[in-house]
Amino acid sequence: MPKRDLYFRTPILNAAGMLGFAPDFRAWQNSEFFKNSEFSDIFGAFVTNPLSWRPRKPTTHPAVVEYPGGFLLHTGLPNPGFGAAVKKYARKWADSSLPIIVHVMADRPEETARMVESLENLENVMAAELGFAPLLTDDIILTSLEMAMGELPLIVSLPMEDAVRLAQRVIEAGAAAVSLSAPRGSLSLTPTPSPERRGEIITGRLYGPSLFPQSLETVRRLAGAGVPVIGGGGVYSREQAEVMKEAGAMAVQLDAVLWRGGYSSTE
Repeated sequence: MPKRDLYFRTPILNAAGMLGFAPDFRAWQNSEFFKNSEFSDIFGAFVTNPLSWRPRKPTTHPAVVEYPGGFLLHTGLPNPGFGAAVKKYARKWADSSLPIIVHVMADRPEETARMVESLENLENVMAAELGFAPLLTDDIILTSLEMAMGELPLIVSLPMEDAVRLAQRVIEAGAAAVSLSAPRGSLSLTPTPSPERRGEIITGRLYGPSLFPQSLETVRRLAGAGVPVIGGGGVYSREQAEVMKEAGAMAVQLDAVLWRGGYSSTE
């Protein structure tokens, strides 16, 4: 079992993939979201972009496809690789006024264990969040979790469509909490960027306010079953964040709303 506790000074976090690999206050100093407040006053921790053991390039054809109530994002999760990221960002993590949660792409159990073990020696890293590729078997997810157990609390990021089925098992296996990753979907690429891509179906993560009823129901069910859950998905107002906490979420992760510079004024 992890020797360190998972505790957030304030129950608002960013979701992985939303704000980069390290906190950068300068990049957000003119944002409406941070107006008249400090980054560290709003967030209880900073979650990094996803990191894989080896470097990953962007997908050949990145895409953002809008639909009523949200959008689909397809990027390939580019990152410099774990070793290069630690060399570049470890000092920034250590110097940050926020504790750091490093999001690890945990598809291969042995590599996951190496990454998490390395994080235990880094200053100001409070936890690791384990994310998984689609279509992985439950056994691989549980094996990655079990092999990565050590001093750091482990948050297992599960897509909403799998969370209710798997959450209790990962908590029993030693996870400190479950977080909700964006659900996956597919859309036709319209308008097409080129004639040869006409009719192409794009698969990716879904974001936007239309997801909130689904994510709230997932949080309600998990919390009701006694699962420590970090909610997220479709939170676009302060009221929605409060409702999610009232439903039992120990914290709430914000995703694409951060790119807008603040919460919307409506539900």
